[in-house]
Amino acid sequence: MNSLHTAILQGNIVWHNTIANQKKFEKLLNKLAKPVNLIVLPEMWATGFTMEPDQVAETMEGPSIRWMKEMAKIHQTAICGSLAIQEGKHFYNRFIFVHPDQRVDTYNKAHPYTPSGESKVYRAGKGSVLIEYAGFRIRPLVCYDLRFPVFNRNTDNYDLLICVANWPSARIQAWNALLRARAIENMAYSIGVNRTGKDAYHLNYLGSSAAYNALGDELIFMNENETTASFIIDLETLNKTRNKLPFLKDRDNFTLK
Repeated sequence: MNSLHTAILQGNIVWHNTIANQKKFEKLLNKLAKPVNLIVLPEMWATGFTMEPDQVAETMEGPSIRWMKEMAKIHQTAICGSLAIQEGKHFYNRFIFVHPDQRVDTYNKAHPYTPSGESKVYRAGKGSVLIEYAGFRIRPLVCYDLRFPVFNRNTDNYDLLICVANWPSARIQAWNALLRARAIENMAYSIGVNRTGKDAYHLNYLGSSAAYNALGDELIFMNENETTASFIIDLETLNKTRNKLPFLKDRDNFTLK
């Protein structure tokens, strides 16, 4: 497959209500006019970004992942987003990528948001992950991960960066700028999916979910409404751009200690 028909589901997440959020996002999914190959949900789409995972966290066999698998099977698409996951005594803000055949890839958020105390509640992931799907090499990110260019540096030749977030309105210009910058500096497609509405901590969210190509051209930009958007990303187009403008070959070589 050389192209992915991709859909963003941008919604106002119901606080700590998994069933209501499953119904909400299933309704949005069913509004899609055409079949898609990839569906992207926001960060902690089932609960909202919560600092109380002991109240809502699930296991890898929990209802939210079962729902994701059901949607992937019914619609024959991949579906991804993050969830609060518990393993033993530890909680993770975990990116879940469900393939159409029910296989599951995961990535634990490597940069918990320290200003909110997330690092005291959720265990940090140990590094980046590369997910392969339909010929694309995908780098998953969760919210705050987007701020760190060295962590996102394209040294493993990924084609698509996906960032799922609960990024508040007070810093939405940073979200807009960083999402575009990550595409440009890494010569890759960049997709960011944010939530809308207001959460239990009285933070407002303006959506602003978007997608950019390797030159930073806007493919889609969403306002603050609860809605869907779909677009196509194309591997042949990406490779032509990289061959014509081989910027990655001129990047600085360095290692971190």
